Amino acid sequence: MRPIAKFVLIALAVMGIAWLLPDVEVRSFTSALWITLVLTILNLIVRPILILFTIPVTIFTFGLFLLVINGLMVWLTSRWLAGFHIPTFGMAIFFGILLSISTYLIERLLAPRYFP
Repeated sequence: MRPIAKFVLIALAVMGIAWLLPDVEVRSFTSALWITLVLTILNLIVRPILILFTIPVTIFTFGLFLLVINGLMVWLTSRWLAGFHIPTFGMAIFFGILLSISTYLIERLLAPRYFP
């Protein structure tokens, strides 16, 4: 139940972030679900490969280049899906930052609580 709730909440976060940012378009909740699915697949497969190839740049920029990789994943998703439009790469980076913060908060919300 927890993975499904996390998936739906992240899709809602995608819609909320698109509502907040000018010129970012998510057409429907179904589009938000597809965006979440494609981003998850890209982050599982492509992102680790990109991180591996860009280790020197990432070290040189003290890890800030990971924001560019995150933005690239969002930008690729917007190019592949018809219901998702981000006009510029800079906006994709900003969308990725906000989505990362939202995902972190959702994971903290749904984390199991252990009481001693």
